[in-house]
Amino acid sequence: MGGVRWRRVASQIGRSVAVWVVSTLTMLLLAGLLPDFRLRSADGGSATDIAVTAALGAGAFGLLSALVWPLLVRLLLLVPALVLGLLVFFLNGGLLWLALRLNPVERGSAAPETAVVVAAVMSAVASATGAALAVRDDDAYRRRLYRLADRRRSAGPCPATPGAVFLQLDGVGHDVLVDAVDRGLMPTVARWLGRPPGPGAAPAAGPAPGARPTHRLTPWRTDWSSQTGSTQLGILHGSNHDVPAFRWYEKERREVMVCNRPTSAAELERRAAAHAGHPGLLADDGASRGNLFGGGADQQALVLSIATRRRNPGTRSRAGYFTYFSDPANAVRTALSFVAEVVREIAQSTRARFTGQRPRVSRGGLYPFVRAFATVVQRDVVVAAVTGDLLAGRSSVYADLVAYDEVAHHSGPTGRDTDKVLQRLDRALALIENVAEHAPRPYRIVVLSDHGQSPGETFRARYGLTLGDLVRAGCGLPVPRRARRTHSGAEARAAVRAALRRPVEEGVEQYRPTRRDEPIVLASGNLGLVSFPDVPHRMTKEEIDTRYPALLPTLANHPGIGFLLVRSERHGGLVLGPQGAQIPLDRLDEDPGPLAVFGPGAADVVRRTHSFPHTADIMVNSAYDPAGGEVLAFEEQIGSHGGLGGAQARPFLLSPLALTPPVPEGTELRGAEEVHRVLRRWLEEAGGRASPAAPDREHAA
Repeated sequence: MGGVRWRRVASQIGRSVAVWVVSTLTMLLLAGLLPDFRLRSADGGSATDIAVTAALGAGAFGLLSALVWPLLVRLLLLVPALVLGLLVFFLNGGLLWLALRLNPVERGSAAPETAVVVAAVMSAVASATGAALAVRDDDAYRRRLYRLADRRRSAGPCPATPGAVFLQLDGVGHDVLVDAVDRGLMPTVARWLGRPPGPGAAPAAGPAPGARPTHRLTPWRTDWSSQTGSTQLGILHGSNHDVPAFRWYEKERREVMVCNRPTSAAELERRAAAHAGHPGLLADDGASRGNLFGGGADQQALVLSIATRRRNPGTRSRAGYFTYFSDPANAVRTALSFVAEVVREIAQSTRARFTGQRPRVSRGGLYPFVRAFATVVQRDVVVAAVTGDLLAGRSSVYADLVAYDEVAHHSGPTGRDTDKVLQRLDRALALIENVAEHAPRPYRIVVLSDHGQSPGETFRARYGLTLGDLVRAGCGLPVPRRARRTHSGAEARAAVRAALRRPVEEGVEQYRPTRRDEPIVLASGNLGLVSFPDVPHRMTKEEIDTRYPALLPTLANHPGIGFLLVRSERHGGLVLGPQGAQIPLDRLDEDPGPLAVFGPGAADVVRRTHSFPHTADIMVNSAYDPAGGEVLAFEEQIGSHGGLGGAQARPFLLSPLALTPPVPEGTELRGAEEVHRVLRRWLEEAGGRASPAAPDREHAA
């Protein structure tokens, strides 16, 4: 036993010396290439002196990075997380300058900008060297994984019962996943499904693709509001009652609720827990990472609903950033990847503009940085947090990876841009699977999505006006000569705002009318909501016709509108379509009218939304072209979700065969609340003690 221990110590010392030597050589090479970086004084010095100076400088830089960096990051945790990521280069440069000044042999010198470059290169080279030396050393690999883990481990023994990891690939629809597997973009998922690798597939870790499957793939259908705020609330808390859209107006509070605004998310979480009768899916030793909602978990990081609260360090929203950025190699690697992703987005958007790609939306301004945050920073930090949870042996973990959703909004659901994102997401799944093998308890990995995305040009691009302009025209109000862009808000933008400590959604002021009697028009993908704030109750069709006789006919007969939902004094709920179609909700099964093109199940979700207390005065769903699967987004998105029509309402559930099937064969899995009940059942099967659920509530008709 003692011999093994000494061999481990010797191996670690050998790797440290090797990294030191490589760092020294790197410093010597950079000193020869960069004119503003010197390892000796101006009057010269022998080659031996220069080499010793480089060796001591490299050693001092390595020690400072290992000892000072974690403390520095902890002190800077008050700095917005996104800004901290960008400061990595300058902080490393400062450590290098200090290392040169502390050199006892001779003080070197470096210009500030040169110190930043030298420090970044040395950190990257040291990280790559250490990883290369440890690649075949299982003990070193295990120690590296544990270094990423949450330090607050349970002192007691870890249960032998399997834990569960729920990984949400935000916005990845069922058909997109299947296509990616068939084309070899996701070899890890292909291996789980036992499918042969597609053309150009990268080698997958573990058994060769085409072996016996370990997982099953199940499509499911969302509610009318096919967006993360509604579906994730239903999945994590068991209730998405009274969430009619991504954003809506509540008359009694005179407030616009926005799912990705921290104050709204906290209120929705409170309402869902009260309606469901339990705190959430993750209440028993669970962890929530990168989500809009906490799911009742004790361990929460990068969770939007707690972004405005001051809680203990283990549950504060941005706690996950410290764990990740305390490792300087992680910080430098993520910072370099962030810059590369910004450059990649600028190049891709420039190519799309010069090749005349259609449809297309603006991708300028801050969007390249938002995309880089979603595809690099958020992904890396969330994966590291999940790694820590697995190695800490938590009973359940739910994490959201938002990269695909953000890119698909601006580049479209399919194409080269999203293909690259899907490949990286698959690599993240492979990493988490690898980590699970080193965990103190077995884990069952469940992958799911909250919605898909439907392609199509924007309503504004096709017709030259926004939904708000059309509503104003129907009300006889002045319409701006130039259509304004409708603010687009996605999950990644919410994460960026929380990281920058700007939790209030930008652009909300545009929802507030200049006069109290003017309508408020909100967009949630291809779902629009029209509310009249001066009327305290939900207006009826008869009241709207009396006040604005042309409004409902203008909307219902517009070629970009699929159907409307309104309340009627005579018929209750009423679906309106072109050419005067008026179908009561209780007759939709016999005559679906304008809902027929949206497929089976559309009537059920429309009836359920009609029952919500905060359903808008007029609910507007865009037109849908089943031939191309295209919708017309009321936001500036060419890949959208939020309403009915196409792939947006068909996400997936990828579950281990060791778990019982989600639903009996031949039965469709419907709604986020039903998905919650399936996940809860699986936790109980695995031996978890999910908090008692309230009796199942039937969807209101």
